[in-house]
Amino acid sequence: MRTYIKAALTAVVATLTSTAAMADALQDIKDAGKIVVGVKQDYKPWGYLTSDGELQGLEIDLAKDVAERLGVDVELVPVVASNRMEFLQQGRINLIIATMGDNEQRRQVIGMIEPNYYAGGTNVLAPKAAGLKNWDDLKGADVCALQGSYYNKRVTQLYGPNLVAFAGIPEATAALLNGSCIAFLYDNTWIESQLASDAQWAEFEMPFPTEDPQAWSIAVPLEELDQPYGQLMSEIVTDWHKSGYLIERNAANGIAPSPFLQAEHDRLK
Repeated sequence: MRTYIKAALTAVVATLTSTAAMADALQDIKDAGKIVVGVKQDYKPWGYLTSDGELQGLEIDLAKDVAERLGVDVELVPVVASNRMEFLQQGRINLIIATMGDNEQRRQVIGMIEPNYYAGGTNVLAPKAAGLKNWDDLKGADVCALQGSYYNKRVTQLYGPNLVAFAGIPEATAALLNGSCIAFLYDNTWIESQLASDAQWAEFEMPFPTEDPQAWSIAVPLEELDQPYGQLMSEIVTDWHKSGYLIERNAANGIAPSPFLQAEHDRLK
């Protein structure tokens, strides 16, 4: 009987300790005086390096707003698609705001915050001279892509390109420009922004209908999703939509009006 009671008490203490630890995650950030946020540095105008080496963009604005609401400083850590979830799981960052699509597979390993804060779809950036007309034109062709992008598997299975995956956008676009790939498979939001703002893409186009629309989510560690930290992040994103802050920062960063942002604003206001 004593052994049973001791085991039961040990289990209760362990549960209470675990709960307290999770509840303290938000307090830990406040005690540290900073929140560490994983952001993109190669995805203009969502997150990019200026000529002075400063990180700017829509998602940088969002990271700074989170820090301001928490009353702490922000530390920005550049991430790419292939390492952002790993960094979060390892505790190297507290939060991901890095053009990350929300899907069920990712929900199994990290805490995807709702409501979603943005949305994009899949398309390609290609030279006009390539004459691409529809997705089937990619069959058997070398197509640049990014390691870890959710749409790589789908596009390969549906259309049969030979994907050449790179760690980051600079490497992928360099390969596209030197003719190593016929196109660059990526998010339509980035492609549209580049075509509208960067002269180096004057002879390029986004030739296909955008497919597989995907909402983007900010993310916390999975165990924090339903704890005070995750709940607060959800409240912040809700307020971004409700107040029109996301629409305002979208425009301030020179991004075309987003039907997704307007729909979420109308739904939540």
